[in-house]
Amino acid sequence: LSVDVAAASAQRSSSSGRGNGSLDELLPVTVEPIDPPSTMRLSVPEKISLLVVNHSSETMNLQIQLRLSRMSGVVVCGPSFVTLGSVPPSGGSCTIDFRLVALVAGLFPVTGCFIVDLTTGIEVEQPVLFDVFAKLPADGNEEEEKKDSLL
Repeated sequence: LSVDVAAASAQRSSSSGRGNGSLDELLPVTVEPIDPPSTMRLSVPEKISLLVVNHSSETMNLQIQLRLSRMSGVVVCGPSFVTLGSVPPSGGSCTIDFRLVALVAGLFPVTGCFIVDLTTGIEVEQPVLFDVFAKLPADGNEEEEKKDSLL
């Protein structure tokens, strides 16, 4: 899956038609979740893989940050930033893992992701990465938990 996403992102980067206000100018670097969960259990950390793609025409020295102050309901668990180093231009990409944990039950957007170019200091806030439903843990009934996972 990540190879397909990276190939599509590279194709988008190399396509012509960049003009004023194009998506590549507004978001020179994008972050896409790889197979994000639709549900999470309350208080159970879950690994999330993210694909970072450089759409610009320049190599960028990047850091990805998940800012707690911009997250609600589902937050980062563990280190909140990773320095990615040099990411090649025109569709260059890398993947990174974070752990998230649901603090309260409900439907939440996963937000608060920023990409920082460490050379220029430019910060690019990412749109909502994905939505997730945080649910209460089962009350010890394994059959009920299995039934819920099938829905």
